[in-house]
Amino acid sequence: MPIITLPDGGQRAFDAPVSVRDIAAAIGPGLLKSALAAKVDDRLVDTSHLIDRDANLAIITERSPEGLEILRHSCAHLLAHAVKQLYPSAQVTIGPVIENGFYYDFAFERSFTPEDLERIEARMEELADRDIPVERSVMPRDEAVTFFRKLGEHYKAQIIADIPSEEPISLYRQADFIDLCRGPHVPSTGKLKAFKLMKVAGAYWRGDSRNEMLQRIYGTAWADQKALKAYLHRLEEAEKRDHRKVGKALDLFHVQEEAPGMVFWHDRGWRIYVEIQHYIRQLLRERGYQEVHTPQIVDRSLWEKSGHWEKFRNDMFTTASENRDYAVKPMNCPCHIQIYNQGLRSYRDLPLRLAEFGSCHRNEPSGTLHGLMRVRNFVQDDAHIFCTEDQIQAEVSAFMDLLFQAYADFGFNEVQLALSTRPEQRVGSDEVWDKAERALELALDRSGLPWQLKPGEGAFYGPKIEFVLRDCLDRLWQCGTIQVDFSMPGRLDAHYIAEDGGKRVPVMLHRAILGSLERFIGILIEQYAGALPAWLAPVQAVVLDITDHQADYARKVEKTLMQQGFRVESDLRNEKIGFKIREHTLQRIPYLLVVGDREMETETVAARTRAGKDLGAMTLSAFAELLQADIARRGRTEPSLED
Repeated sequence: MPIITLPDGGQRAFDAPVSVRDIAAAIGPGLLKSALAAKVDDRLVDTSHLIDRDANLAIITERSPEGLEILRHSCAHLLAHAVKQLYPSAQVTIGPVIENGFYYDFAFERSFTPEDLERIEARMEELADRDIPVERSVMPRDEAVTFFRKLGEHYKAQIIADIPSEEPISLYRQADFIDLCRGPHVPSTGKLKAFKLMKVAGAYWRGDSRNEMLQRIYGTAWADQKALKAYLHRLEEAEKRDHRKVGKALDLFHVQEEAPGMVFWHDRGWRIYVEIQHYIRQLLRERGYQEVHTPQIVDRSLWEKSGHWEKFRNDMFTTASENRDYAVKPMNCPCHIQIYNQGLRSYRDLPLRLAEFGSCHRNEPSGTLHGLMRVRNFVQDDAHIFCTEDQIQAEVSAFMDLLFQAYADFGFNEVQLALSTRPEQRVGSDEVWDKAERALELALDRSGLPWQLKPGEGAFYGPKIEFVLRDCLDRLWQCGTIQVDFSMPGRLDAHYIAEDGGKRVPVMLHRAILGSLERFIGILIEQYAGALPAWLAPVQAVVLDITDHQADYARKVEKTLMQQGFRVESDLRNEKIGFKIREHTLQRIPYLLVVGDREMETETVAARTRAGKDLGAMTLSAFAELLQADIARRGRTEPSLED
């Protein structure tokens, strides 16, 4: 007689083995209707699963953390079912869940078209409306291989053949379609109510370019139509905010085939870059960092000694001269240790904080390059802190304060934190790891923010904290990090004289706030749709004359504001004022200053914002005060989707 313990601690006893579905029905018809799957003693199972002993049970619905993944996984099967009905000669391969959706790979004699995707999606909706039961069965491995070969599903048979022979194979059937899957799945196709096919792309069988090319159909699935529509709206908004399109429209930067993955910064884009660099430099100076600059090309021997040659050789650009091999640096840390090693260091010199806007090159695959977000040449706001073990917590806490201030100034107020702890393969004693992990935990607790523990995901040389930004479209961006390194200083002969006169190896903290400046600027462009806060805007105000009669006054206004340190331009073209206003509004310039005869006579400007708000006539000193206050706020206001 199984006794079932529910999440609230309540218990229910049954006279015989009982299915999850029957338990849900016993609790209430509402739960039965919404049940997708269940957790039995923390193991995910279908609602048809039979429980014959005492167990802990949690019914999974669309509101459960696992519910959405089960819906998406079942949608992948629904997609394959529809394709097999419409195109019987297509062979199925794999169909996993991915972020925001799912995909399924097919082998088919011709390319799927957009019209095909419309037909497939319509058939998926028909199959969902039929509310077809989804049934699980188990088959011996060799029998399953034969079964799928007879169906003509040779890819599926190959997958099963690679599974150990003693392992039973679970299959899921819905009407005339059957597929290999670990599960669980929804009890019937009627649970799948909100999905959409997005695109088709090529994919190599098993991800190997030596294998045949398959066709991958991507889809998205959500718990209800409201969530689906919200997601599609975010995609539309992301398309409008694409930093590559905005960057071209605002004349910020470009990339071209002759320098793949490397950015050509235009004047306006470079102004943003320099302003961010100046801001970070100022923050670091205030907090005791020394700014350094290290060579771009360094002899192979240093990279071998640091361990990078062995681990990152294929990602490095290399060259040779006078019978010596060199690498263009992919990271800055070994070079910073060379600066640390100049001269004898004492414990009194620690912590030593070395910062660099270090230009790095990594040979990223050409297919992964993406505007500013994935490049081969990038500049990191990189710094390395050399300290003792006892100084780790204080340095990490100080860095976190600095990072949160910077993120708030850029307009990011939601930051997710995660601590990655020791992996199985690592350097350093357990005692030192205990100390470092405890220091990071204390620093995280001190922040007062929730954080996630990621056991075993630290680097081999030390634990780390990662900082992930959430933007206005709910996308996550991992930018900041601080990593404890017990390995590299010793490998590169870094030492200090301790208080007891002994020789010690310093701990090195790798840290960055923005990550790479290129990627962070791409994130900012999309966060603000190009309408950057005034402090970052490449042009903060533009002076527009109504007729040539006010041209000299417009130049005077421009010069006066520029002399006060503002980034101002004038537009004296012989164009209608409405045309000028529209053009500069589209250029996302924060303030438009219109000058006509009245403004010239009163030595004022008619100010308006790029959002169309009329600020009225004001003196230059009043406008300068307004602009200075806006700049001082930095990005500490919520960006508007309509701005």
